[in-house]
Amino acid sequence: MDLQLQGKRALITGGSQGIGLAVALGLAAEGCAIILSARHRDRLEAASERIVSEGHPAPQLIPADLSQTGGVTELTEAVGALDILVNNAGAIPPGELSAIDAERWRAAWALKVYGYIDLSRSLYPRLVESKGVVVNVIGAAGERPEPFYIAGAAGNSALMAFTKSLARSASRDGVRVVGVNPGPVRTERIKLMLREQAGRTLGDAERWPELEATMPFGRMAEPEEIADAVAFLASPRSSYTSGTILTIDGGG
Repeated sequence: MDLQLQGKRALITGGSQGIGLAVALGLAAEGCAIILSARHRDRLEAASERIVSEGHPAPQLIPADLSQTGGVTELTEAVGALDILVNNAGAIPPGELSAIDAERWRAAWALKVYGYIDLSRSLYPRLVESKGVVVNVIGAAGERPEPFYIAGAAGNSALMAFTKSLARSASRDGVRVVGVNPGPVRTERIKLMLREQAGRTLGDAERWPELEATMPFGRMAEPEEIADAVAFLASPRSSYTSGTILTIDGGG
């Protein structure tokens, strides 16, 4: 299926690894001009080498810390015209209420929750010009809040509401806003989450691989499976989809 994305300019935050890099590769394969942003230039450069090695043009790289207002401003000024914004940057730590102090909680939300909101606000005029799309990569914990991931569950729930609320007004401007809620995905970050869970439930953090066998279909999702969904939702093939949040968790 031709997703009709040839020549579209797509910004992916948190694009140097994991789901973000998979999204970048997927959109590049569809003919998008890729813009990658993350905090660390060396990781962005490694991601660029991966994209080029797979036969795609080198992406534009914009290092920026989106937990800071200045980082959002710098990124906005450097992007130029834009058709697709994929908000993906963020890493909220696991833990119960008493395990995450105020400073750590605020730092996590500054990047993922406020980072998504601030960048969407800042780039919205560009998306109005292009009749573009916002895709928020959020997380299934927002649908099934657990006490051992309380900061992430609350943050994801907030971003789900933000996605649906923004979509209701954005349609008047010709802008679509959608979300994707991944369950467990095979990334480096999932190891942190599963190690915490294994230590808590099995008494040994190193037994985390045993937890994968209990997941739907006996495995995690692959980053490419999330990326393919993002590409479709961002494409004109999905042009009447807005305010929708797609859960990809194997039915678990």
